[in-house]
Amino acid sequence: MKLHHRIDGPADAPLLVLGPSLGTTMEIWRPQLPALTSSWRVLRYDLPGHGGSPPAAAGFTVDDLAAAVLDLVEDERFVAGGISLGGAVAGTIAIRERHRVRKLVLVCTSARFGEPGPWLGRAALVRGKGLAALVPILRDRWFTPGFDGQWVVDMATEVDARSYAACCEAIAAFDLTRRLAEITAPTLVVAGAEDPATPLDHALTLAGGIPGAFLTVVPRASHLANVERPDAVTTAIAGHLTGDHRTASPGGPAPDTAPGSGAADASPGSGGLAAGMRTRREVLGDAHVDRAVAATTDFTRDFQELITRYAWDEIWNRPGLDRRTRSCVTLTALVARGHLEELAMHVRAALRNGLTRDEIKEILLQTAVYCGVPAANAAFAVARRTLAEIDGEGP
Repeated sequence: MKLHHRIDGPADAPLLVLGPSLGTTMEIWRPQLPALTSSWRVLRYDLPGHGGSPPAAAGFTVDDLAAAVLDLVEDERFVAGGISLGGAVAGTIAIRERHRVRKLVLVCTSARFGEPGPWLGRAALVRGKGLAALVPILRDRWFTPGFDGQWVVDMATEVDARSYAACCEAIAAFDLTRRLAEITAPTLVVAGAEDPATPLDHALTLAGGIPGAFLTVVPRASHLANVERPDAVTTAIAGHLTGDHRTASPGGPAPDTAPGSGAADASPGSGGLAAGMRTRREVLGDAHVDRAVAATTDFTRDFQELITRYAWDEIWNRPGLDRRTRSCVTLTALVARGHLEELAMHVRAALRNGLTRDEIKEILLQTAVYCGVPAANAAFAVARRTLAEIDGEGP
């Protein structure tokens, strides 16, 4: 497989490889090019049947695409990056060539792009009716309402339909979920806050699964965040390449602000979504958090991000108290305020944090004195029912 490519930047500069999203060409990186080529030798490439690359003669996998990109790179260390499908290729390269990939940049991408069925259905649609049938859908997925990205949408109209369909089939079979821990390169994950194609949950999976990864959430941006909010994405990438992960968008607030107000860094311990999500899962358990994530809607998403960042990172990750103590305080506060709907969840959390059943009993006895007997009576009922449920769940 031969991929059309182009290299820009100083001949003696370190190499940065950037891959495009499905349905676009290397020009998708045009907004970032002036800033990046000042210090990097930037290699951009086109996917099969996209831009200048020849159509695909047969089906292929993301591994095949990664191999084709590596054929373009001489025997040197480099930074791998990409958006959407290009990010999947970059992640695959980072696993295959751990000794060569210096850093990794993953923009609006995923370890697994959902169930295979819709992708195979899209492949069949494009093979039967061509890409024209998809263009209105792509615009809605790529950009938020009102954004004029026609120059990007026009790229899709020139893509070879069979090659596009083959890319869809490659995406359907792609899954790096269980291999994220194998990535050793320092990694930046960039997510569009309003991305329907690779929602924030996908970015959290990447940032939580790749050791030490940093997450930047770009507000008011959909799937092609680097086009819709070029300054924020360019700043995040440049900061990652230079080692300054804490850089915010030009003119924007510091990274530790709430989602929706600026580019949000989620480095461990920095008030970030990724760090908060890790703690939330450790304290409450995957099953509970998975249910909460699955129930998230556009109406509740900002609130979920707020509590993940503010409660589970900025508070629960503070070094002043250990988690056992924080569970003691939380149980007492929930009884005092009568928040019995959350008490059961935190009884389970207290056990996960190392409290014994006898210690939980002592905490509730203490609340009888300082919060009132009726409150403690209701709390004992909730705790008794919760512990019985745990006993019935078995190993």
